[in-house]
Amino acid sequence: MARRAPAALAELHERIGYKVKDERLLDRALTHASHGSHGRTKDYERLEFLGDRVLALVAADELYRRFPDIGEGDLSRRLNLLVRQESCTEVAQALGLGEYIRWGTRTNDIASNPRVLADACEALIAAIYLDGGLEPARQFILRHWHDLFERAAAVGKDAKTALQEWALARALPVPVYYEETRRGPDHLPVFVMMVEVDGYEPSSGEGPSKRAAEQTAAASFLQREGVWP
Repeated sequence: MARRAPAALAELHERIGYKVKDERLLDRALTHASHGSHGRTKDYERLEFLGDRVLALVAADELYRRFPDIGEGDLSRRLNLLVRQESCTEVAQALGLGEYIRWGTRTNDIASNPRVLADACEALIAAIYLDGGLEPARQFILRHWHDLFERAAAVGKDAKTALQEWALARALPVPVYYEETRRGPDHLPVFVMMVEVDGYEPSSGEGPSKRAAEQTAAASFLQREGVWP
């Protein structure tokens, strides 16, 4: 069962980057429906409903500002990446929210359940929003979704372009591609290309042409580094 000692709450506030003044909101955001007999309004489900909408609003607004030249379809694909359950679970795990979720004594340990973590994360957003308004909630999202926004930037781009932009954003040299092997007959070749980025392990990819194999190698690199969605 989750801890609620003052020192633990202080640690959680530090992880969040915001001190929730109304601790009842924070407590509710981290209480699963299986806990106690206080009724459903005392758990995080209503807050999760609100937090989901706050997250979508902030993410949509940020995408709209960051990408002024892309259409609605590309914006929607990026938004889906940011607000999906897997992304909320990832943020919750990084924050260690599972240590603080309260659940019923007769219920198995559910604090590591991805869905529970995602819901609690959205409920936490709502608690911050109700406690301090939209700006603290926005700052929380921009801070803890930082890496996810970087991944969203890669959506819709080919892998080589995304990798080059990723490298240049870190002041690294342009990725270098070279042929490792080639097999098969001349009319049906298979190329294996390697890509190197300074300071990182190289990645390989194969395809029916050098260009296609380079794209595969770049995608493999981005996926390994957790950048490519």
